[in-house]
Parts: sequence; structure tokens; C-alpha cells
Amino acid sequence: MSSIIHNSQNQTKEYSRRYLLFYIATSVLISILIFRLWHLQIVSGEQLKTFSEKNSLKKTRVAAPRGLILDRDKNLLINNLSGFMVTISPQYTSNLNDLATALEPILKIEKSEIITKVKKSRRRNGPFLPVPIKKNLSREDVYKLKRLRVDYSGLEIEETQLRNYLLGENGAQLFGFVRQISKDEIKKFSKRYKNLNFEPGDIIGKKGLELSSESTLKGVNGADFIEVDARGRKTYKSSSKFLNMEPKPPVPGNSLVLTLDKDIQEAAYKAFQREDWVGNRVGSILVMKNTGEILAWVSTPSFDPNNFSTGISSKLWSELTNHPHRPLRNRVIQDHYSPGSTMKPLIALAALQEKIVGPYTKMYSPGSYTLGNATFHDSHREGHGNINIMEAIEGSSNVFFYKVGQTLGIDRIHRYAKLFDMGEKTNLNIGYEVPGRIPSREWKKKALGEVWTPGETLVTAIGQGFVLTTALQMAKAYNIIAQDGIVYKPYLVKQILDHNNNVVKTFEPEIITDITQPTEDRDTYIKKEYFKYVQKGMRDVFHGDKGTATWYKIKNFEMAGKTGTTQVKRFSSKNIYKSCKERPPKYRHHGWFVGYAPFKDPEITIAVLAEHSCSGALGGAGPFKDIVLAYLEKYKPDVFLKTQNIKKVGANSQ
Repeated sequence: MSSIIHNSQNQTKEYSRRYLLFYIATSVLISILIFRLWHLQIVSGEQLKTFSEKNSLKKTRVAAPRGLILDRDKNLLINNLSGFMVTISPQYTSNLNDLATALEPILKIEKSEIITKVKKSRRRNGPFLPVPIKKNLSREDVYKLKRLRVDYSGLEIEETQLRNYLLGENGAQLFGFVRQISKDEIKKFSKRYKNLNFEPGDIIGKKGLELSSESTLKGVNGADFIEVDARGRKTYKSSSKFLNMEPKPPVPGNSLVLTLDKDIQEAAYKAFQREDWVGNRVGSILVMKNTGEILAWVSTPSFDPNNFSTGISSKLWSELTNHPHRPLRNRVIQDHYSPGSTMKPLIALAALQEKIVGPYTKMYSPGSYTLGNATFHDSHREGHGNINIMEAIEGSSNVFFYKVGQTLGIDRIHRYAKLFDMGEKTNLNIGYEVPGRIPSREWKKKALGEVWTPGETLVTAIGQGFVLTTALQMAKAYNIIAQDGIVYKPYLVKQILDHNNNVVKTFEPEIITDITQPTEDRDTYIKKEYFKYVQKGMRDVFHGDKGTATWYKIKNFEMAGKTGTTQVKRFSSKNIYKSCKERPPKYRHHGWFVGYAPFKDPEITIAVLAEHSCSGALGGAGPFKDIVLAYLEKYKPDVFLKTQNIKKVGANSQ
């Protein structure tokens, strides 16, 4: 009994020690907790409060406006418009299918397209980048979407700036368009433009000047802070507290002042919509000042780049990419064609320089020319009779130039054509320019593994066969003729302005060379005296008795040019003289017209290419005339009044 009591006392003492240790441990823990609470609330309270408030603020990118694009007179061509867009943030979207279903009737965008767009962006750019669904929202759209966002997380309405192309379809291929940068493009653009910062959501240039001038037009993004709830949505609470997180205003990009003239650009575009037999033309126009400044750039059919700014639909994109006339292509520099008879003035200069003919040498030019077993036909069945080189240009005699070309030979033709930079890129730096082609014996052997034939020299002399060139190249070549051999570099940008309209850089006309003089690396040249004879023949294209464009001359005003007709299909001798208009459109000839004005002291050079228009006179001479008149009306109003037989009214006249 006593042993049991003794054991009980020992156990009690043991438990007492354990309880004491437990109480001590508990007291220590409570003390630590109290101390921690005191430290959090008293010592670090303000700091933790700051952290907490920061957690309710979300840093957002404030997109920098892209620089403006203006014409030579500082008229706006491209600007930015403020608007609203709706976005979906994939990481906050719990049910994309339901959200897309709710958005479909409001945005008039198919549910499947919304889902595809979000999934595609999530795949390419990750779940954190908001996906633009539709831009340029109406007020009614914004009101409906604000109500909808209460029930759907991940849906946001954001202020945005839309790129606005004031000329619409006119000049679209030159200006290009913009789209949101992709994840892959961030790496590519960051590598290309090392001094610029690209981040998700940025708007970048995708074609034309928008792309080639990205480093100039892109601004520096700013930063702002907004309050968000637990689901990442804006709370729209008014708060002036940004703690130490200062908003950073964006810096707009620099602006471009182009050499383009808005009025001439519009006149050139309108000239391709003439109400004549050809009607709306498919092709290209390039208008250049004598100093190389480009005044107008037209490629048709075209597209509206504003559709890309607001978010192009997959349906419209499919229509553009599958269109038979490829409106997205920049025909002025991307599509090359045989120049046809517009090649003849260049061949004439080569023949004069090589003394194959003199300015007044008569050469019999019948309706056909036989070489071996092949017969080469003239554009006129009856031929032209005995004519000199000026008359051959005026009437566009093929046989005359067959004979001249045969004597010149392909290698000399190649060498002289290269003097005019034919078959060479102009390096305007707007992307996708093709070089064209001036053939030679060496080229054919290397490219086709075949020997050059004499018949191929004949067709080269009239701008057919393997010869390929662009409208820009033809304008440059004819400007060289107009300037008696002086070669100016074509250019598009006159000035770069910062966002305060201060001039950052100015570009001046640049003379590349003078082809009337040999150089250290070039023996081939053309004496200046020979240009006047070729210019006379080109003048007579309008003003001579047998000129191929006399229907399009302007009263009381002299200009010069050359028609060119390019066959797209070879015809037999029985069908070669049949009416082109009666053929299916796809088999009709292309029509070139290249020339300059005025004839004396030329100021502008114009190249026109109208596809399937049957001839240079029908397709190109009319638009050429319209553009010249528009130029005179703006820059030489006194001369323009004379062309219209209108007498200038004096200030004191009644």
C-alpha cells in the first residue's frame, strides 16, 4: 500500500515538471507571437501597409503613340485616333466558351473566331498578355461591355490609339500597316533594333514604310498603375495614392515628312479610275521629281490598311490573300514586267554612242524582219518605210530596232542598259523590292545552261523576251534621259521630326553619277549631245504626225514620253494583228507609258503600267496626261490655264 502511494507521489512530481515545461514553452510561444504581432503592427506596420497597398495596384504599360507621317507640305497622311478596344486576359478567364458566346451578338464577331484568337495568342504569347478582340468600339458597345464584364472575369475595356490612314486604299502598299507584335517577333525586332525596347502588346509596322521606318516611328512606352481586385479586374476606385510608384508618361515616336505630294498622289490614284475603255486599271504608277523626290506611288487593286488597325477578320484576310490580283503586293517594286517599247529610247542612245546609226541615218523598216528561219513582226503590218532614229521612236518601229539591236549585240545592250540601272534595285529601303533582269550571254548560260541565240537579241532590243523591270526602275531610267545623263537617287523621306516638331534630320537630293562621263570602274558612257535626238523622238510621240500617243497631247504644252506594249502570250502570224480588245482579258497585252514634262526643263517623270490594257496608248498615256495636268494646276497655274484655253483674269478686271 505504501509503495503505491509512493509511486503516485513520484508520478505527480513528474507530471508537474512536464506541465511546468509545457507552460514555459507555451508562454515563450505566446510571448514570441505577441512580440511578432507587436513588431508587425507597431514597428513594421507602415511598411507592411505599403506593401499591401502595392499588391492592390497593377502596373500597366502606356503605349507610346507612333510618329505621324506627313506629305511634303506637312499635310497629314497617317495619324493616330483615340478609341476603345475590348480585350480578354486568358489567365483570368474561367470559361472562354461562355464569354465568347456572350460577346458574339455585341461585337458581331463569330464565337469561334473569338475563341481561336484567344487560344492562338495564349499559345504564342503566353496566358498573361491581354488579347485584343475588337478595336474602335462604339459608345453603345462600350456600355454593353461594361455591364457584361461584371459577370465575366478577364474581360476588359481599354483606351487605345488606332493608326488612321487618311487616304484609305490610296498608297496602302507604300505605307503598309501595323499589327500587334507576337512573342517570336519580340526577339527578332529586339535583335534588329538594339536601341529599342519591344514588349508584349506593342504595335509594330508589318509592311511598307511602317515596317522600314520602325526605328523612327516607334516611341518609348510609359507606365501607369491601376487598382485591381482579387480577379485582376480594374476596380475603378478613385485613388491619388501611388506610393513611391511614379507613373511614367510615354514618349511619342518621331514623325516622317515624305517627298510625296498628297494632291498628286490623289490625282494619280484617280487617274487609274478613268472612265474610258480600259476602266479601272490594275497596275502601278510612280511619279518622280527631276531631283529624285517621289511625288506619288500607286499600286492597284489595293486594300484599306485601316482594317488592320481595328483588327482584321479572318474572312477579310482570306479574301485579300486569295484575291486573283494580289492587292497586298506592292506592284511598283515587287512585280516586274517586260518593258516593251519603252526600252527603245535606251537602245537608241546605245546605237548613237556606238555609231551604228547617226541621228539622221535613214533605215528601211518594213512590216517584218527575217532572221534565219524566223520572222519577226512590226507593230504595224505595213511597216514604216525609210525612217531615222527619231522617227523610229515616234512611230515605235520594231523592225528599225531589230536591225539596230542585231548590230549592237546582247552584251552591248546589257552594258548600256546597266548604265540606267535597269535590272537593279534602287535600294529605297521599304522592303521586298525585286531587281528585275537585263539578260546577257553569261546570265543565260548560268541561269538556264543554254547558249544565247541571235533571235533573243532582237526581242531584247524591243523590251521583250527575258527583260524584266519595275515601274520605279523605268521612272529612274527616263529621269536620266530627261536630265541629259545625270543620275539622281530616288528617295521618299525629306525630314524626320521629333514629337515637338523639331527637325532631327533632313535629306537632300543626291546625284549618284553622270553617265555622260566615264569613271574609274566604268568605261561605258553616252555623249551628252545624243540625248537631244532621243528626247526629240519622245516629244514627237505626242506632237508628231505619226506619234503613238497624239490623242493624249495637251494643248499649248509640250511633253515627252514613250508607249510600250508587252505581250503576255505569243500569237501566230495569222492572229498577231487581230484586235486586242476582242481577246479574253487575261491574254490582252500590258500597256506601259513612261515620260516626262515639260519637254524643256523637265520637272517630273511618270511611269505608268496598266495590266491587260492592250497598249501603252490605251492603258498608260491617259493617266499620264491626267497626272501632268494635276501637276500643272498646282505648281504652274498660269501654264495650266493656257492648256484649258482660259485667259488669266487680272485683279482689276470686271
